[in-house]
Amino acid sequence: MVLRHAYGFDDVAIAPGEITINPDLVDTTFDLAGTKFRIPFIASSMDAIVSPKFTSSLHEQGGLAVLNLNGLFCKYDETEQIFEDISKLSKDESTEFMQKIYSEPIKENLIRKRIQEIKSLGSKCAIATLPASTKKLLPLIQEEGADLLFVQSTVTTARHRSHSLKGLIFSEIKKMLEIPLVVGNTVSYSVTRELMEQGVDGILVGVGPGHACTSRETIGIGIPQISATMDCAKARDEYFKSTGKYVSIITDGGIRTGGDVCKSMASGADAVMIGTPFARTSEAPGLGFNWGMATPDSNLPRGTRIKVGVETDLKTLLYGPSSRTDGTFNLVGALRNCMGMIGADTLRDMHAAQMVYAPAIKTEGKIFQLNSE
Repeated sequence: MVLRHAYGFDDVAIAPGEITINPDLVDTTFDLAGTKFRIPFIASSMDAIVSPKFTSSLHEQGGLAVLNLNGLFCKYDETEQIFEDISKLSKDESTEFMQKIYSEPIKENLIRKRIQEIKSLGSKCAIATLPASTKKLLPLIQEEGADLLFVQSTVTTARHRSHSLKGLIFSEIKKMLEIPLVVGNTVSYSVTRELMEQGVDGILVGVGPGHACTSRETIGIGIPQISATMDCAKARDEYFKSTGKYVSIITDGGIRTGGDVCKSMASGADAVMIGTPFARTSEAPGLGFNWGMATPDSNLPRGTRIKVGVETDLKTLLYGPSSRTDGTFNLVGALRNCMGMIGADTLRDMHAAQMVYAPAIKTEGKIFQLNSE
């Protein structure tokens, strides 16, 4: 066995460009199979983050939120008390409590209701399902007029063995759909290429980097996000060259700062999917907490409830102004400034940016910052 080196956000830096552009002249438009968004920010399909109301709030700011059809909003008609209970439990009590409440089956009438709520608020309706429930829910999703479908699991491949006589075949799902299909998560060139050949419109990249996810500790699986994004983006570029179809790469998980957003784009991403930073906003339903969707697993919880606090609102998180120097607010402003400094007119232009291995980039010359009180 030969081990290769893999890189995460803190291992690399983006080199300045030879041409610079005023930040207000760059274009941050994200195009997902013809559906366009002003900014390339997608809120993770996690119950503590995305409610129908949150979807509307992020839509107004130019982004996209994805509602989890296998989550609490499609299991219970009233959810406010449930979120209140989760926020009051001790850390030791929370996982067992969530295992209990998540054991409730999803209800088709609630799925219809949530899609209708999102549509009535004027938002693009993006919904997420687990692979196991996709075929069953597909007719309902299309009847209610959802705009985008995400099919997500911790690890997704085009080839899967199970006890089912016929597993989920994305090429068949795509033929039945009239809306874009995004699948994930994956981290490799080969799996990404195979999924693209099934006709999907977007790929989610990332296994285990999320703040509330413990898959890397629990089952030892994962690839650092920079290397994962670069490998998947290479598959995207070669697939586009051979077929003419452009499949969006979405870096999903582990993003904390504007710098992480910029490094994702320079690695080849077309957009980023973010969880915990959105959970910290006043618009999120989680009341200052977040948890991974694998947390309630009845056999092997691969996540934990984390307290993130309510520290800002969506507009400040995305557009500022920010008095912080740690890069956690004004994420769109950070992206615009980076694009200007490397001479990228569009998000796709960022893919040509040069990156270097620089594990000391955050500490070099920063002794007084690191030691300040």
